[in-house]
Amino acid sequence: MEIIRFADLRPQPWRNGGGVTRELASHPRAASAQDGVWDWRVSIADVTKAGDFSAFPGMERVLTVIDGELLLLTVDGGEHPLEKYRPFRFSGEAATSSALPTGDIRDLNVITRTGAFKGYTSIVELSKKRAHPVFDGQLGILLQGQATVTAAEPAPAPSEPEALNRYDAVVGSDTQTPEILGRGFLAVVSIDAAAG
Repeated sequence: MEIIRFADLRPQPWRNGGGVTRELASHPRAASAQDGVWDWRVSIADVTKAGDFSAFPGMERVLTVIDGELLLLTVDGGEHPLEKYRPFRFSGEAATSSALPTGDIRDLNVITRTGAFKGYTSIVELSKKRAHPVFDGQLGILLQGQATVTAAEPAPAPSEPEALNRYDAVVGSDTQTPEILGRGFLAVVSIDAAAG
């Protein structure tokens, strides 16, 4: 069972220098967030000032505000008020800028190469009674609350529950599927290979 600890991630500057991001996962693995040699990437960014977003030609983005109240995103001239926990999909090559009408925000970014992969983000409310599985091709990211994760059978031996901290990510698996129990909200990011 693999857990990516948010506290261990190094902040890296955006391509355009307008903010910082912490990469949770990418494929293939890039040397830095600026390389852009990956086909998909999942990251958490801090947006502390209004301005332009970095362009990602040939990519599609799904952005979700995970801390703060509101991000006002302008994509190719159209305004989109993004509220917390409401994923929004747009083209990576679109001219994109942001305003922060209610102050700083933190967002979850899923960026995939168009035609190769498709990214999805779902926000799930956790339960203390029914564990939420994280399957192969998925990341489960604790956004808020308290939770533990265990590896489901068929594990060689029952695994001890491990506590998750805010923004820790659990890497999915179909062999020993991690299961998350707790109270709060979880982002489930799915990366699917494009059909065809």
